[in-house]
Formats: sequence, structure tokens, C-alpha cells
Amino acid sequence: MLSTIDVKKFNTLIEINNLINSDYSDIHVLLTQILDSAARLCEGEASSLLLRNRETGELYFEVALGMGAEVKKHTLKAGEGIAGWVVEHNKSIIVNDVQSDKRYLIEFFEQIGFPCKTMMAVPMRIKDQCIGVIELINKQNDKYFTQDELEWLEIFSNQAAIALQNARSIERAWEKIRLLQDELDTEEGYHTVIAKSPMILEKIELIDRIAKTDSSVLILGESGVGKEVFAEQIHLRSLRSQEPFIRVNCAALPEGLLESELFGHLKGAFTHAMGNRRGRFEMADGGTIFLDEIGDLPLPLQAKLLRVIQEKTFEKVGSDISQQVNVRILAATNKDIDVLVKKGEFRSDLYYRLNVLPLYIPPLRQRPEDIPELAAFFLKKCTRKLNKQFDGFSDDAMEAMLSYSWPGNVRELENCIERACVIGKTRRIQKDVLFLRNEVSVPEDETGGNRDLKRAINIFKAHFIRKTLEENRWNQTETAKALDIQRTYLSRLIKELNITNPKEH
Repeated sequence: MLSTIDVKKFNTLIEINNLINSDYSDIHVLLTQILDSAARLCEGEASSLLLRNRETGELYFEVALGMGAEVKKHTLKAGEGIAGWVVEHNKSIIVNDVQSDKRYLIEFFEQIGFPCKTMMAVPMRIKDQCIGVIELINKQNDKYFTQDELEWLEIFSNQAAIALQNARSIERAWEKIRLLQDELDTEEGYHTVIAKSPMILEKIELIDRIAKTDSSVLILGESGVGKEVFAEQIHLRSLRSQEPFIRVNCAALPEGLLESELFGHLKGAFTHAMGNRRGRFEMADGGTIFLDEIGDLPLPLQAKLLRVIQEKTFEKVGSDISQQVNVRILAATNKDIDVLVKKGEFRSDLYYRLNVLPLYIPPLRQRPEDIPELAAFFLKKCTRKLNKQFDGFSDDAMEAMLSYSWPGNVRELENCIERACVIGKTRRIQKDVLFLRNEVSVPEDETGGNRDLKRAINIFKAHFIRKTLEENRWNQTETAKALDIQRTYLSRLIKELNITNPKEH
């Protein structure tokens, strides 16, 4: 046990306990404070906190102080180096002559450009199981680490383990809450809107104006762009938001069943009609009905739909009694309705009644600013769903996603991220697990002229700088060092690329 109680160390321990009991908003900051206190009080020139990857057994640097940003790019294999030995044997150690210790990783310290002379390392334990290691490097003034200091470091390590365990418990609790919220939202049928590009932000502003009316809306766009999401937003921002939002996929059912689905039927109206049934229009009374894939609606049903729009009435299958209905109609299609009208496959009068307020949703390739935001959202969603932990995307993976044309749009991106989460083994999603198809050249007129090189580079630069800022807790001086650029140049880039700290808004 400690031979004497150092008042300064004891007070610092109390301060850390208070932090642990009060704040888990940023566990990385809390662990950094614990490590900084340990290094300061035990007089270590540098320090690091490594955590063990539960799947691979490798050690990665969660916090590293005094050794430069380069160290966080490295990992240690199970049992590798002095830190690896500590984790493998679950024992503390003092090495006051590192150079002569066979476990010393001379190549590693040469790579990071930091000479190591003395080291003290202790395990981080949760229920006697080692989950990581805290190490102090180089006692100040060329002194040696002592047994008393080792015991103090073990106390700090225990505090770090408690903080990490509590933070993980809170995180799991919140993830369960969010998962339940997502399940409730899915049951209600609503999705989250993810928007960063000027194009989509402009559409959202337009939706705010459209929502205030009761006019029909025709939502156009390629398959997978998220037309249903925008239909939901029109309803949620309207005066009908507290009433039902009913969706129907017009391409999913044959004509006979689709008519019953839309308008309902009476018992005995056709074979297997064992009882009366309410249709979707009746269910949506007072609210909104969303007719997806309206371009696939058969011509006979187009006439009935036109009557609902014009007269607000319909008859159930097998009935000659008209029913009044108060429903706002939103429709969507990925087909060229003008061509269908010219071919006689879609009624022109219905088209004009639906197309009172047209809303075109651009494909994902025309709004690359949304790709990082959508990718992060889908990654978080898959992390909860698969119960796997990922920290984001590698630079190569993000660059590949930004340069890919996404013919399947947002739906393809979501499927791509889910596949990468299932296959991925590293904490960052790598390019190879995205399995993006080899690109076929896309004509410029098809992309709206927006996929120029300068724009793509700026999007990547903004994402890369924002990520580095987040890693350095938005400290521009530290971020500039990590990026190896002048702080004044970083400030100019932040302004030019319109990078903002979300916590300041």
C-alpha cells in the first residue's frame, strides 16, 4: 500500500471522482483528464491509454498525450510490446531501463519519433478482466518511476475503468432507447430527413410552403431518391399532421386487389370477400394518402382516382353508395409521366390534377454534400441494428463514396453501408468492404454539370477537416498540427468551406 498519502494526489483523485459522477457527455475528454492528471502527478513526460479491441484482441490508442498525433495511427497486436505484455498478463510493471528490455518496441518509437527511456504501465480492469492499459513514459529529469507512483497509477487506472464502464452502460441504455424510438417511428412509418446539400435544403423550404395548402402534389425522381420521405414531411408539416398518413404502393398489387385496397369492398363482392373491408381512402379520411408508383396505376382505377380528387367521393367494390372523403393526395413516380400521357397509358386530366404542385427530388449524384451525412446516419443505424461498433469511414472509403455515381441513389447507399457493417472488421469502414461497382462514365447533362473536380475535392476537404476538428475537440491549433498546416490557413479553409461546430448553434 502507499507509504504516505500525498495531499495533492488525493485532492486530484477526489476531483476525478466528482467528474466521473457528474459528466459522461464526452468519455474521451474524461479519459484524457484522468490520463493528464496521472501523468502530471507522477511526473511522466508522455502518456497513453490503450483499449483492447474485443474482436481482434489488438490494442488501439484511445488517448495519447505528449507523443504527437502520429501515434494514434498505430495499433499493437495482442501481447506485443510492454503494453501488450501488461494486458496479456493483467499485471502492472515498471521498466526503468527500457532499452535493455526485450519487450521494448524500438521500431515503433522510432516511427513516431519519440525516444523512450523509462516506462510504467498498469492494466485497466473491469471485474478483474483487463480491457486496456495506461502507460507513462519517461520520468521527468531523467529520474526513475517508483513503486508508490505505480500504486497511484493503478488507482487512476481503476478510475478510468470505472468511467469507461459507466459510459458504456449509459451508451447501451441510450442505444436501446433510440432503438425503441426507431421502432416506434417505423411503426408510424416516418423516416428521418438527412439534408446538407443546397438542393435538398431548398426542397425542404419548398415543402414548408407546399404543406400549408391542401393541393395535390406529384413527387418525381429516380428510384431510391427518397420520395416517400418527402411525402411524409409534407404531411408532418401540414395542418393534417395529427390525422392519419396512409401509404399505398400502386405497383405492388394486381388491379382487382388494388381497387379493394384503395376503396374497400363489401362482403361477397368477389371470391374470398368474407366480410366488409375499409379501403385506404376511408382510413385516410381527414389526413393524407400517399400513392407511390402512381405511374403503374391501371387506367380503370385512374378514372376512379380522378373522381376522388374532383368530387371527394368514391364507392366500395360491390357497392353503389357513394362515400364522402376528405383526403389530401400525394403521389410519386420514377417514370416519365409526360411520355406515358403521350402513349395513352396515363390520363392527361388525372396528370394535370395531380401535378398542381410538382416536386422533383434530384438524384444522389447531383447532391454529393448529402453523402457523408447519409453515410454517417446509416452507419449509426446499422451499428445499433447489428450491435457492432464503428467509428466512421476511412478517407479512401469516403473518397470512393463521394466519387461514385450511386445509380440506386439513397437506397443503394443504405444497402451498401449495411453490407459494409456486416463484413467490416476494423473500427473504420474501409473502401474494400463497400464493394462499389466499377464506374461507368456518366454524361455531364445527366449529372446537371455538378460533378466537377473542384466541387468533389472541396466536399472531401470539408469532410476531412471537420473529422480532424472533431478528433481534436475543435481546437484549431491542435487540428492545424495534425493536418501539418498553418493555423491561419486552417482558419481560412474553415471559413471558405463553411465548416461549423454544431455545439455552437
